[in-house]
Amino acid sequence: MSGVLSAPGFPEAAIRSRAREGAARAFPPMDGYGLTLFGAGGTGGVPQPAAPHGTDLLDAMRLVPPVFMPQRLEKLTDLAREPLYGDVELATDIGGFRSSLPVYVSAFGSTQVASSGLGLAASRQAGRLGIPLVIGENVVPTNGFADGSTGSTGDRSADSSADTGDSMLARLRAYEQELPEGMGGLAFQQSTEDADAEVWNQIYSAPAAKALLESGRLAFELKVGQGAKPGLGGMTVLKRSVAGQLADRYSTDENVFGGGHDRVLRSSSPGTFTAEILRQQIRFMRNNYPRARIWVKLPPGRDIREAAAVARESGADSVTVDGAEGGSGWAPSSFLDQVGLPLGECLRRLEPRSSSSSSSDCLLVSGRMWEGARAVKALALGARAVGLGRAALLAADEDPQDGIARLVSCLAFELRLLISALGKYTPAALGPEDVWLPGTAGPRLHP
Repeated sequence: MSGVLSAPGFPEAAIRSRAREGAARAFPPMDGYGLTLFGAGGTGGVPQPAAPHGTDLLDAMRLVPPVFMPQRLEKLTDLAREPLYGDVELATDIGGFRSSLPVYVSAFGSTQVASSGLGLAASRQAGRLGIPLVIGENVVPTNGFADGSTGSTGDRSADSSADTGDSMLARLRAYEQELPEGMGGLAFQQSTEDADAEVWNQIYSAPAAKALLESGRLAFELKVGQGAKPGLGGMTVLKRSVAGQLADRYSTDENVFGGGHDRVLRSSSPGTFTAEILRQQIRFMRNNYPRARIWVKLPPGRDIREAAAVARESGADSVTVDGAEGGSGWAPSSFLDQVGLPLGECLRRLEPRSSSSSSSDCLLVSGRMWEGARAVKALALGARAVGLGRAALLAADEDPQDGIARLVSCLAFELRLLISALGKYTPAALGPEDVWLPGTAGPRLHP
C-alpha cells in the first residue's frame, strides 16, 4: 500500500525522500556534491514562500534616474563635451587596496569544487584583472600550506616556486604572478581550525608573501560567519579514509549519510563571538600583524548593524556582509532557503553612506552577485564593492583561462551604463536616492 497516499499542496516528494533516507536528506542530493554550487533557491526540494513583490528586496527595487542631473553638468564642464557612459571611472579603494573595479572575488576555501583547479583559475584571473581576492578558510588544514605539506602545521620551509596544486601558496603565487603593479590585494580568511593551523602566522612570515606585504596588498580576514549557513561553521563531505586523517582537527559525523555510505560529514567550529570578543580579536590582529589590512566577514544576522559598528569602531579596514543568498559550498537545505537575512534587508539595517563618512568605512557585500543592476543597487545602498562567489566559479568552470575576465568585462560595461544613466560618474557618487522600492512613496530610506 506504500506510495498510494497523496498530499496536494504539500512537499510530498521531499517528505518521502526523508522517510527513505533519514538525516542525509537534511542536505541537497549527494550526487551533486563536488559538481553543484549550493545557495538559496529551493535546492532542498521544498517550495519556498514568495518574498514581497515576488522576489527579494534588491531585485524588487528599481534604479531611478532623475530628470535633472547636476553631476552630469559638472562632468560636461570638466570634459568640455557631453559625457558618455565610457567616462564613468570604476577604479575603487577596497579595504585598503586599489582595485580596477568595485568588485572582488569572494571567499571559497577547501571545498571540493574550489580544490578541483577552479580555485587556482580564479586566482590567476582575479590577479590579471587587478581586483582583490579572498582565499577562504580551511585551505591549509585540508590542502596544506605549500604543495606536499599536510596537517595543521603545514610546512614552513616548503616555499619553492614549484607549488602548482591547491595549497595556500599555490593560490597566492597564481594571483601574484598576474597582478598589475599597485593594483589588487589578497585577503586570507581564518576560522577556528585555521587559527590552530597558524595560517596568519605562516603567511605573515612566508617569503612568498613578502612582496604583497611590503606593497600593502595583504589582508587577514576574520570569519565571524557566512551567508549560506549563519550560525554554523564550514561543512564538507569526505571519504571515510580522509575523514580519519582530519578527525583531530574537525568534527566528523559518520551517521548522517548512513552506515553503508562511504561519505562522512565534516564540520568546522562556528566560533563564539560577543561584541567584546570581536573587539579583542580585531585588536589582537592589529597588534600581531601591524603591516596587514584587517578585514571582518559577518553573517546576515539580525544584529548586523551592531556587529558592523563594533568591527568598524575596533579598527577593521573593511567589513564584509554575506547575505543569505551567498554561498557556494555544502550546506543544509533548510539553511540555504530559510535562515539569515537577505542582503537587501542587511543593507536596509546598516548605516547609510553619507558625504561625511570616512573613506575607511568600507562595506563589502556578497549574495547572488553576477550582473550590473543588482550590483549598482547594492553600491547605492552603501556598499563599496560587491563580491563574486558562485558566479566566479561558474565562469572559471566555463573557461579556466578567461571566463571570469569576460564575466567581469560584461559587469563593468553594465556598471558604466547604469551609473551614467543615473547622472553620476563614480560608484562613490551613488546614493539611496538612486533606488526605489515599489510600494514606497519616495527614495529607499534607511530606518
